[in-house]
Amino acid sequence: VQLVESGGGSVQAGGSLKLSCAASGYILNGFCLGWFRQAPGKGRAGVATINPHSATSYLVDSVKGRFTISQNNAENIVYLQMNNLKPEDTAMYYCAATGRPIEIAIQALGVIGVADNYWGQGTQVTVS
Repeated sequence: VQLVESGGGSVQAGGSLKLSCAASGYILNGFCLGWFRQAPGKGRAGVATINPHSATSYLVDSVKGRFTISQNNAENIVYLQMNNLKPEDTAMYYCAATGRPIEIAIQALGVIGVADNYWGQGTQVTVS
């Protein structure tokens, strides 16, 4: 099981970044993929999730209209396009996979101690 993120960086408020996640392993069958973030001194929070088979996706309210999650199933890559970034978006962003159904996947991403939860090493996003 491997989830490898790329695309983080530093931008000014109002700017854009696109994160990529290359996923591999048998977890892809029946799993939802997505992103959670963790800001300094704060807990983990799901941001976006997608069911690779149905393409159904969910975004938390704070990023709706600004972020988009998409996928390239042929290459097992999940993207997070982030537009109109705000300083409060500053965090470490992690690509994650969960065996939970799409309806509750966004709450499950990155939760420690839950079976069938996986995540990558993270990529830093800094908005000033």
